[in-house]
Amino acid sequence: MAVEKESKNLTVFGQETEFEGVLEFSDELIITGKFKGTIRATGELEIDKSAVCDVDTIDASSIVISGKVNGNLNASERVEICAGSKVKGDIKTARIRIDDDVEFEGQVTMLDTVPDVDLFSVASSEYKQTLIVKTDEPK
Repeated sequence: MAVEKESKNLTVFGQETEFEGVLEFSDELIITGKFKGTIRATGELEIDKSAVCDVDTIDASSIVISGKVNGNLNASERVEICAGSKVKGDIKTARIRIDDDVEFEGQVTMLDTVPDVDLFSVASSEYKQTLIVKTDEPK
């Protein structure tokens, strides 16, 4: 019996694409162009090796970076920074993988559990506060 895989929408911002503003999505997004602003997502984000992102914050379930990112990253599941990447900003995540040949400047905070707050139902400052409270709780 074949196992059916849940179908997800995949969106690709091409190399010629330049986007500025607030971006929200729930499935999968690959950025190969330029992005400036804030990303709020419940899905998976991939920053391609040709991409340049200047962000306040990226919130997603998982973030894979092969390009250049300047800004803070929050991933409830994982962050992966691939060889040749440049990342400047703080990272909060449950799991992290950093390859060799990565330029990284910032702090890493490991999450014990996923916050019980719906990302899209609260202001970003409230969401950030729940991340801080969860990571500062005694074990």
